[in-house]
This record gives sequence, structure tokens and C-alpha cells, in this order.
Amino acid sequence: MTAGFPKQARVRVRADFDRVFKHARRTASPLMALHWLDDASSPRLGLAVSRKVDPNAVGRNRIKRVLREQFRTLRAQLRPGAYVVVARAASADASSAALREGFVAVLARAGALPPPAADGTMPGASSSSIPSHVPAPDRCGE
Repeated sequence: MTAGFPKQARVRVRADFDRVFKHARRTASPLMALHWLDDASSPRLGLAVSRKVDPNAVGRNRIKRVLREQFRTLRAQLRPGAYVVVARAASADASSAALREGFVAVLARAGALPPPAADGTMPGASSSSIPSHVPAPDRCGE
């Protein structure tokens, strides 16, 4: 998939919004609520940012722009379905980075993103059960 945001990648019709609100799983954070309906179609995004969140159109549009851009970058990784984000009042005062991180966190909590890769420092399960710094037992008496 490309990083564009075509009409097929949007939840646009009121009936679609109503269906998502009625049947979707809901996950929330202080910044936003995510409604995700897994309907086996390509990932689509709908945004709801009311005047209660920010009375100024500039603020509402900034929230939508940041969330839309983050969705574009994650779209290829997302599981299929309709995603509707409802912004909360705290998102008006949040920075763009905080909005992006909050969106990713809500998607991960909902299970829409694949789990992160295990890039730890611990050895894998296939490693020997005896750590390398512990000397091997003396087997001379066998």
C-alpha cells in the first residue's frame, strides 16, 4: 500500500460511523477514544473532533491533520477494519508528538498493530540453559 490517503481509506458516510459506533470495540485514553470495527476490508479512518474539544477550527484541524498523518504511516501495518477516533478535550492542549504517541498506544492496546519485535538483550529460547559465566560442573568422576 502507498502512504497516500485515498477516499477508500476514509470512513465518510454517516451510516458507516453509526455502524462503527454500534458494533465496534472501544479503547480509550485521556486524549482520545478509538472505535475499531474489524470488517475484513482495508483499514479506513474516521475522525470526530467536536467544538467541545477545541472551539477554534485551527485547533480541531491540527488534531485531525496529526492523526491522519500518523494513520497514513501506519496503514500498511494495521489490521483490516474501520477505525474511528473521537478526540477528547485533553487533545487540544497536547503537542503533536503526544497526539501521535497516544494514537499509536491506543491502536496497540486495541490489538490493531502487530506486537513489537523482541529486540531485547536477553538470549533467545533456543540458547543453552546454562549461562556462559557459570562454570560447567566437574565431570571427572563419571
